[in-house]
Amino acid sequence: VRAIVTVYPQPAQAQATLGTVSANPAAYSGVAAYNPTTLNAPPVPSPAVPSTFNIQLNTGGTPGASIQQSGDFLGFSIEMSVSNQVLGKNSTHIQIPFLNLMSNIVKRAGSVRVRVGGNSQESATLVAAADISDGRILQKNLTGVTGTTQTPPLEFSDDLLYMMANISSLINVEWFLGIPWFVTQPFDLDIVGAAEAILGETLIGYQAANEPDLYFAHGHRPSTYGPFDYFGEFSDLLTQLGTSGKDPNGRAKTLLLGPSIADAGWTPEEVWDTNFVDVYSANLAFLSVEKYPTDNCAAAFNTGAPIIDPQTVFPDFLNHTAHTSLLAPYLNSTAFAQSHGKKLLMFETNTASCGGFVGISDAFGAALWGLDYALQMAHSNFSGAMLHAGGQNVAYNLTLRSPTNESTFHQWTIGPVYYSALVMAEAMGPSNVTQVLDLQANNNNEFTPAYAIYDAGEPVRVALFNYITDATGASDVTAVISVAQGAAGGGGATPAQVKVKYMLAPSVSTKGNMTGAGQ
Repeated sequence: VRAIVTVYPQPAQAQATLGTVSANPAAYSGVAAYNPTTLNAPPVPSPAVPSTFNIQLNTGGTPGASIQQSGDFLGFSIEMSVSNQVLGKNSTHIQIPFLNLMSNIVKRAGSVRVRVGGNSQESATLVAAADISDGRILQKNLTGVTGTTQTPPLEFSDDLLYMMANISSLINVEWFLGIPWFVTQPFDLDIVGAAEAILGETLIGYQAANEPDLYFAHGHRPSTYGPFDYFGEFSDLLTQLGTSGKDPNGRAKTLLLGPSIADAGWTPEEVWDTNFVDVYSANLAFLSVEKYPTDNCAAAFNTGAPIIDPQTVFPDFLNHTAHTSLLAPYLNSTAFAQSHGKKLLMFETNTASCGGFVGISDAFGAALWGLDYALQMAHSNFSGAMLHAGGQNVAYNLTLRSPTNESTFHQWTIGPVYYSALVMAEAMGPSNVTQVLDLQANNNNEFTPAYAIYDAGEPVRVALFNYITDATGASDVTAVISVAQGAAGGGGATPAQVKVKYMLAPSVSTKGNMTGAGQ
């Protein structure tokens, strides 16, 4: 596979003598975000999928539909250490492309939720702006990296929070932040005091630890550390928060979320069994877990584990069964959350941890994967999910940002999973009472899933998928949709016409050249 790169000069701007160059992906040695490697689309399934199938929807509600969901179901998780690349340089220099992209979501969903955090929040320290040079809002200590992901200790100024507040003054963005958890005696609670004063009501949650079940594996706790130890640390946090003066009106102590485990060392049930939710119910605004379907840590960080071949696992991201299987272990927890009056969030996810896979995470197949995954989470009674994004060393970003100041003429390239979020926002809408139903369409064929979206009990939208790349057109499918009157069926309520929007690309392996509703 060879990729062609053409440089187009801006009018009246001098152009370096680069012309058109070819890049051999096998010889590529740069960062993951710009890797041109393109994979081969999986072969057409055999036997062929049925080309026509019927879908009948009923008015007046449908058994099996999800709990009521909000339009901002699918949000974004921005690694704190690269927030100055994504959100803006500082409070007076906000990235206009970021505002535009969030505005697209808000226009469809009414609001958008963004988390600023991740591994880099765990040792982040709030310092005076004067302690960070050149007017920047954060700086990293690259000599003190820790854990599998080689996360650097971080220093940030309150101008990061002012930048977030300024963004929310322009568009309806609500924020999550994280409380540093590597050191608990004492906790560093400066971020809480500053966030309460600066962000106010736009701050809707504080993460209490990020993947604590991996703390031992990453060298931050002893081997004996378990769910009951985390339970005790949560209690210590509340005690210290109450005496710190950082939460003068008591608001922050009601906005915590946890346990945010990665389902790597502990199961959610092991945390629930500590009575975590019962004891801290008044403090938990959300329950949270984190899950990636697989990881690319061996290739990204030379862990010594077997390296996964992206071409081999590409088909795993292009079928509906993968999502139902991934989420099956969480159905007990979504039911548990409902029984306790709580909302469960998938607080961090994407195609693969440690940056995703080049050729998968940055290709059109990831857009289909992300949308199917989001709708399946909604159907499974999660109450939201956050797609994670990092820096230039990862493949699964929401956008591809030009390095340094080239963005003045190169602009930003939209990543596949942003299309997932955009279509999800449009599917859910702004009413905040939509319900999602997995229709198990086409005899539950894993390559052509379909969902119905209900609003106030009435079917309003249908999402149809086709994971198959087939240039001959032989794998195209047609869904014949009808609407019956009443939950039991009967009577005709099928509309005379409908509006159809497509999310398209020539192949699941396509990079770029993707469109959503023709744009």
